Amino acid sequence: MNKVEKNYTIDPSLLMKDEPMFKHTSWKVGGNVDLFFKPNKISILARFLKDLDQDVEIYWVGLGSNLLVRDGGFKGVMICTLDLPREFEELDNNRIKVSSGLPCAIFSKKCVRLKLSPTSFFAGIPGTLGGALAMNAGAFGKETWEYIESVETIDRKGEIRERTPQEYEVNYRSVESKQEEWFIGATFNLTRNEKVNISQTKKMLNKRGKTQPIGLRSCGSVFRNPENSFAAKLIDEAGLKGLRIGDAEVSKKHANFIINLGSAKASDIEELIFRIKEKVKDKFGIELELEVKIIGQHHINT
Repeated sequence: MNKVEKNYTIDPSLLMKDEPMFKHTSWKVGGNVDLFFKPNKISILARFLKDLDQDVEIYWVGLGSNLLVRDGGFKGVMICTLDLPREFEELDNNRIKVSSGLPCAIFSKKCVRLKLSPTSFFAGIPGTLGGALAMNAGAFGKETWEYIESVETIDRKGEIRERTPQEYEVNYRSVESKQEEWFIGATFNLTRNEKVNISQTKKMLNKRGKTQPIGLRSCGSVFRNPENSFAAKLIDEAGLKGLRIGDAEVSKKHANFIINLGSAKASDIEELIFRIKEKVKDKFGIELELEVKIIGQHHINT
């Protein structure tokens, strides 16, 4: 019995061995993970982490909207936050405490009903708040960490802490910490604004729908925007819209999206990513940085 397959003192129905990751990512690709864990309580999550061998690799997933798992799968444990309690608590007039498994779109809707601003932009983030915290996700010129008062984390020993933004290095689509901890919740400090209404959110989403391939198998934006430029503009001007490898295609609608047309493999998508980076660097001398996370076996050197 290896370190992942050991017996755990929790409900076995929460654990799935050799789970196909194409079921849990928005690209609908990816090989198997050794162990897929979907806890329904923080106390169960803490117990599992405490029992887990310290050298087993862990990756966290919510809606899987910013993740490419290679065809060879992931050798370790995938922890999914979607079944954890979806906490949304009003602390006072403008402070909201939330759990990391809450989808950003639901968070936005609840905040708009309470006339809290600026939260409409969260409706344009295709993931959970845990993912938004981990990468400082943003949309329409706003970013998650602009409105964070504190975060709640859990470590490999199952210990829970509260931390402030000052304990992290937060940049564009990047959040770095000295601790090996994961976000399980956050407190947002927002602004009460009686002018906020659902029509603003709908207007944002309509604009997004006109410019992005919503509803198709993608991960959202693949690359970060370089300083003083836009990844989509560079990819488009490099003549790469519609470039296809297997069933993976650079979107004809938005060049910073890669679409799985139906039967793409993770290797097709990764090879397309490599081609895009190569062409953009050759034409503009700019090295595009990934926004999507790539994990697992069968590495293509990028």
